[in-house]
Amino acid sequence: MKILVTPRSFGKTNPELFDRLTQAGLEVTRNDTGGILSAEQMRAMLSDCVGVILGVDPLDASVLAAAPSLKAVAKYGVGLDNIDLDACQERGINVSRTVGANSQAVADYAFTLMLMVARKAALIDRRCRQKNWGKITTIDLYGKTLGIIGLGAIGKLVARRARGFDMRILGHDIVWDDAWATSADVERADVDRICREADFITLHTVLNDETRHIINDRRLSLMKRTAVLVNTARGGLIDEDALLTALKEERIYGAGLDVFAKEPPDDATWYGLDNLVMGSHCSSSTAGATAAMGHMAVDNLLRDLGL
Repeated sequence: MKILVTPRSFGKTNPELFDRLTQAGLEVTRNDTGGILSAEQMRAMLSDCVGVILGVDPLDASVLAAAPSLKAVAKYGVGLDNIDLDACQERGINVSRTVGANSQAVADYAFTLMLMVARKAALIDRRCRQKNWGKITTIDLYGKTLGIIGLGAIGKLVARRARGFDMRILGHDIVWDDAWATSADVERADVDRICREADFITLHTVLNDETRHIINDRRLSLMKRTAVLVNTARGGLIDEDALLTALKEERIYGAGLDVFAKEPPDDATWYGLDNLVMGSHCSSSTAGATAAMGHMAVDNLLRDLGL
């Protein structure tokens, strides 16, 4: 039985994961392109597979139609927006996630981006490498207001970290955990209020029809000129054209983006912005998180294939 493994970091620091798969009698095909697979590549590589350990590569209806033997999808992560769940359900294909495996790593990276943007750490580093020792005045994070949109496992961990910076925390989630919010001293707020009042705004919500472009031109216009926007969730949560304009016009202080709607983005303007810190969808790429996700994904796949 053949399976496909698409995530580039899978098994990178723990190659024994591939041993577990082969010892279970599986023939493993790996993504060796160095990038995210296209739908066309997925259709070709999945055609005779019974299972897939999936990253952010597309698994839409057309890909699923080209994989008649597929029985199990083990998502290497938690976001399912790249998977046609209705088509999987109709076919009886099991879909699993690695819930909680990367939460600490992503929360760390969200704070990393906040600090890097606020203190212009990447820009200062670039200039120092050019022997430019000029001082750049930046903004503070300690004691400021943080807005968290999405209070699942990662959002809650970000709130915990914010306590160490004595931040006031505004939170928004469709399913509000009142007991947790009270214990964590998180004040409930709608998205508009967060955009108006927060000095730092970080996104940790799922991408669906309701949340797509939850940060748009109107909400960007509500933000302070000193506001910092961070996204480690999904690129589609932000209207990227509107954000690009806001950054070029310096209508907000800056942004830290680990995710884009298309990765890497095509518009060359992104790459020249000094008020942007870019990531390569790497917030969960720590040795600990990738090991945990890898083992959980293998466990899930073998279970769903009955091995």
